Amino acid sequence: MNDSSDRAASEAQIRALIEARTEAIRAKDVSRATAMMATDALLFDVVNPLQYAGVEAVRKRLAEWFSSFEGAIAHELENVSVAASDDVAFSHSLNHVDGVKKDGQRIDMWWRATVCYRKIDDRWLITHEHASVPFDVATGKASLDLKP
Repeated sequence: MNDSSDRAASEAQIRALIEARTEAIRAKDVSRATAMMATDALLFDVVNPLQYAGVEAVRKRLAEWFSSFEGAIAHELENVSVAASDDVAFSHSLNHVDGVKKDGQRIDMWWRATVCYRKIDDRWLITHEHASVPFDVATGKASLDLKP
């Protein structure tokens, strides 16, 4: 294969990984949602603390998040962009979640995500994920009502 067909194949594999992970989040399946993560993955999430280091920390974070919802989690990604080279890639997207928490609070928010991947033993794995929400400089509060 040539470089452009290699890149296209890598991008297709990463898009499939993104879709599988999105489905796992909708199903609130911690094991599937973290199966495509490197053991030393690093997560910069929209909630405290500043980072979650290692897949076990990410598993714990996801289990807590999933269990906070009363029922299903609606999850979608828009404007997904993927760029890949031989063994390193990244994607960015606008992510949306909608659901009702166990305390009755509805969560309907968008955030920005950048995800980094490495090809390890011929398999693409997530090595870093960075999620963020913009904030209003005047109030210092997160802008959770923005939509694409």
